[in-house]
Amino acid sequence: MKSTWSVVIAAAVLALASGAAHAQFTNDVIKIGVLNDQSGPYSDLSGMGSVVAAQMAIDDFGGKVAGKPIQLVSADHQNKPDIGANIANRWIDVDKVDAIVDVPTSSVALAIQDITRTKDRVHLNSGAGSSDLTGKACSPTAVHWTYDTYALAHGTGTAMTNQGGDSWFFITADYAFGHALENDTAAAVKDAGGKVLGMVNAPFPNTDFSSFLLQAQASNAKVIGLANAGTDTTNAIKQAHEFGLTQGGQKLAGLLTFITDVNSLGLDTAQGLVLTDAWYWDRDEDSRAWSNRWAQKMGTANRKPTSVQAGVYSAITHYLKAIQQSGTDEAKKVVDTMKAMPVNDMFTKNGHIRADGRMVHDMYLMQVKTPAESKYPWDYFKVLRVIPGDEAFRPMDKGNCPLVQAAVK
Repeated sequence: MKSTWSVVIAAAVLALASGAAHAQFTNDVIKIGVLNDQSGPYSDLSGMGSVVAAQMAIDDFGGKVAGKPIQLVSADHQNKPDIGANIANRWIDVDKVDAIVDVPTSSVALAIQDITRTKDRVHLNSGAGSSDLTGKACSPTAVHWTYDTYALAHGTGTAMTNQGGDSWFFITADYAFGHALENDTAAAVKDAGGKVLGMVNAPFPNTDFSSFLLQAQASNAKVIGLANAGTDTTNAIKQAHEFGLTQGGQKLAGLLTFITDVNSLGLDTAQGLVLTDAWYWDRDEDSRAWSNRWAQKMGTANRKPTSVQAGVYSAITHYLKAIQQSGTDEAKKVVDTMKAMPVNDMFTKNGHIRADGRMVHDMYLMQVKTPAESKYPWDYFKVLRVIPGDEAFRPMDKGNCPLVQAAVK
């Protein structure tokens, strides 16, 4: 009898141990959702290119992590917070999505960050810019990967002011990202000894910038700061050239300009534009090799990826490494593991994730080449300066992130 009970007890202990091990994962699948703009002004810089980048990260990991299959879903949030929130809630509650990735449009990203914080899911943001994501809205289950408004402002804003562009007028996309970018750039301009002569809010998205450009022209500001992105930026730059603003001596600062924007504008129009970005496809052998693979997956051999799309690949790869390392998909544990691991891949070398969720890496101050300087397709940028990550991103104690404040206390 004693032997029989020993067998029963041993079996029970084994079952409990097996159950505990199984409980390290919410189900038998790691499910990742790419949520972004697939039909609007940010679809070119993010969109299906980010979905392809996400699938590449999964494929390069072998399709499984910790013995669990990895699945990918995607959806179009249409740049609307309510639509994005509805998708995220359904994904988490019904489809058991573990991580939501990309999420351009800061108003949508801030909503998703709140949902993932509340529901203990991971948010890996590549596409949104607001520095509030690692400031007052920071989350223990979120990482801001690619760029933010502080880094853009202190790259382009500081550089152009130091080069003599010491008076600014802003045309600002009227939502969270645009206002954050304007505020951060205005602060950088003032810190560099410049002044802001005025600003105007433009509806998002927008196709007609004529009245806003005329106000900027009338201000006589040396620099017109475009605190927008995507097709809003390209529309504003095209119309500025049509109105002769740059021919009259004013300079344009595309405060968030992607390589796809330059391709859309053409070098004749975009040449000389100074910008700050997180990554460039032609930076080194690793970035070129990955970009060529991405282009083949996209079915467009001559197209090259944006920093947002490269950031999606990098963020998911690091997330999967953290799951492998930690043996769980529990959101905070995985993000804590991500923070403990350096980031070394085709996106960045020796990157690291701070307590506030900011992934710190080098940024690049670049200038658009002239047509004569460009030697092959998508040879668009020359690097003016590599900005070290600790200089590029806002000091952690300046962001009012509750996680940092709690740690200090």
